[in-house]
Amino acid sequence: MNASLGGLITVLLAALPLLLLITSVFFALECLGALPGTAPAAEPAAEPPLPDNLSLAVLIPAHNEAEGIVATLEAVLPQLRPADRLVVIADNCTDTTAEVARQAGATAVERHHLTQRGKGYALDFGLRHLQTHPPDVVVFVDADCDLRPHSLAALASQAHRTQRPAQAIYLMEKSPSPGLKDGISAFAFKVKNWVRPLGLYRLGQPCLLTGTGIALPWDAATAVSVASGHIVEDMKLGLDLALAGYGPRFCQSAWVTSRLPSGNQAATTQRTRWEHGHLQVLREYVPRLLGQALRQGRVDLLVLALELAVLPLSLQVMATVAIAALALTAALAGLSWLPAYLALGALLALSLGVSLAWVGYGRSDLSPADLLAIPLYVLNKIPLYFKFLVKPEKTWVRTERDG
Repeated sequence: MNASLGGLITVLLAALPLLLLITSVFFALECLGALPGTAPAAEPAAEPPLPDNLSLAVLIPAHNEAEGIVATLEAVLPQLRPADRLVVIADNCTDTTAEVARQAGATAVERHHLTQRGKGYALDFGLRHLQTHPPDVVVFVDADCDLRPHSLAALASQAHRTQRPAQAIYLMEKSPSPGLKDGISAFAFKVKNWVRPLGLYRLGQPCLLTGTGIALPWDAATAVSVASGHIVEDMKLGLDLALAGYGPRFCQSAWVTSRLPSGNQAATTQRTRWEHGHLQVLREYVPRLLGQALRQGRVDLLVLALELAVLPLSLQVMATVAIAALALTAALAGLSWLPAYLALGALLALSLGVSLAWVGYGRSDLSPADLLAIPLYVLNKIPLYFKFLVKPEKTWVRTERDG
């Protein structure tokens, strides 16, 4: 083979393993930073109480949530002070969500639009409802979530103190009779929404917004448009805020939980929306974040670009194994071993990150024997990623709740 041609092929073969190595090492560093006992001694255990003169409003977007919203309201209402506001946006509802919310003690505003559907548009409607008497801090909570006691004060206090958005720990509870797939899903969700943001927090860096349990100072809430029908509008909002100078910060004193859907169809719909949305945002925002990081000399945007560039965990595993196999085959055929070494490094870094996350946070979800089933779980998701190539999910679809 011509030497120059061989060199070009080597460079091309090395590009993907290098990218996977960079993102896998970054992932491992996040998981290492999140290990219990690695926090700086000065890290506060909890936020101070809210100042009496700080005004607060909670927005709950709800689409046909009459059956379950009372539980969410009952978790939020005891955490409110007398002057705080709780507003439910009954968005394109065909049930009694608004009436149920009012009976439970919330203010309910109703919104109807034939084409603009999704949580982003509902939150924009709620913010415009508040703008005549804007609060100092506004908190977004989904209608199917449980906000743990004292979480509201912790979120609002951190957002007010830092003048940055604050993101709570947002976890999924398993169903009463969980299967192995539920355990793996809960672990992956925990890695994404707790382990990695905590690692970034301890490195002094911003995190992505993860969907609910979000507090924003009013200036940040109105700095960018939240009116979006994007299927992962929370992730998009967090990146827009970071580009505008309001990088979200993790709040480990606040907890929000929801429940993984037990039905196969509902779970597939939810995973498809999350993972297709992540890939769409990755494609759009990584170049923007890198460009602005270079122009403005901002490390926080570089960190968010790396965070976003880590593929959904199953796809990161799948891509790393496939590229490693391809690079090894090329090396055995007589080409350079460099791509194979890079791919092997990426595989080792990724394995280390997953192991650290499991040791620190995953043993309640998966036994050591369960870890052996992860490759089968990854293989089962191939159709989801293939669908992204031929027919990506673009429309917001409400996940069906369990009865």
